[in-house]
Amino acid sequence: VQLVESGGGLVQAGGSLRLSCEASGRTFIWYCMGWFRQVPGKEREFVAAVTWGDSRTDYTDSVKGRFTISRDNAKNTVYLQMNSLKPEDTGVYYCATRGSNLLSRRINDFDSWGQGTQVTVSS
Repeated sequence: VQLVESGGGLVQAGGSLRLSCEASGRTFIWYCMGWFRQVPGKEREFVAAVTWGDSRTDYTDSVKGRFTISRDNAKNTVYLQMNSLKPEDTGVYYCATRGSNLLSRRINDFDSWGQGTQVTVSS
């Protein structure tokens, strides 16, 4: 499967961005999709995930109430709406998918990754 992220950029603290991830090459709708982020010198970390069908979601604590993950199966696209952004949200954001519809926060559970999109939040 191929994943292509878009929507990153530079925004001031308190602002919003919406990331998109378009999938191709595998039946998109059957699998859990996730967003992760990484800053230089740190490990990649889980941000959010969504299942197919009932669209169950999971978020890391630091983004709960500010970020919303959603998916449009007709468009093979998953979104990450990011509001009330903080400087600590800065990083490269990666979209990923796994061969299961179970929610997971584990990087090793996801087998396909996009190239990433940079998000920079200025203070």
